[in-house]
Amino acid sequence: MDKRTALVFGSTGLIGNLLVEELIRSQLYGRIKIFVRESTGVSESLVEEIVNDLKNPESIVPFLNGNDLYICLGTTIKKAGSVANMEKIDRDLPVKVAELALRNGVKRIAVVSSVGASARSGNYYLRIKGEMEDGILGLGFENTAILRPSLLLGERKEKRAGEFVGKVVIKTISPLMIGKLKRYRGIHGRDVARAMISLLQKGGEKKIYESEEIRALADKN
Repeated sequence: MDKRTALVFGSTGLIGNLLVEELIRSQLYGRIKIFVRESTGVSESLVEEIVNDLKNPESIVPFLNGNDLYICLGTTIKKAGSVANMEKIDRDLPVKVAELALRNGVKRIAVVSSVGASARSGNYYLRIKGEMEDGILGLGFENTAILRPSLLLGERKEKRAGEFVGKVVIKTISPLMIGKLKRYRGIHGRDVARAMISLLQKGGEKKIYESEEIRALADKN
């Protein structure tokens, strides 16, 4: 039986980079397609790099052939420059990519969101993530996994202002965060990546996974 093909968006970010590593290590996939705005110079034989700025998502349709779609797209308000641009990247693009992949016969999808995401939130970031979730959940995938990690731990290729301090604080107080506060404990990007892969091995589910659930799934793998 031929191994499946994974489609990965956001592979240069913290979770996405670790996700590709874990996909290779899992030996579940015969091909891993990563969609990037600029070439990363990847030399792994399993990985096929598709360079596209995604300004016209329809242009990637010929390459959206596969089984499992992994979306780790996201930006910051500093990089986006405005809330409107952030909406395009964090909300509109993931939903559009998912729609196109579904149209191409992709059956399963795992998407990274954020703890606290809600379309009704007064916080623009959490609202955008919540609206993205609603858009994804409204599609007809056989298996939909939306992951809501808390503050991500791990080394990014890019440094984000204030994030280092946040990580130090989270690591210090995490042991004190129990009960409902457990979902706000810091979580390593590799744990999120492992959970994404694990969730798409299951069938027929459509669910949102909070940070503590993500950690528990990663611990089993």
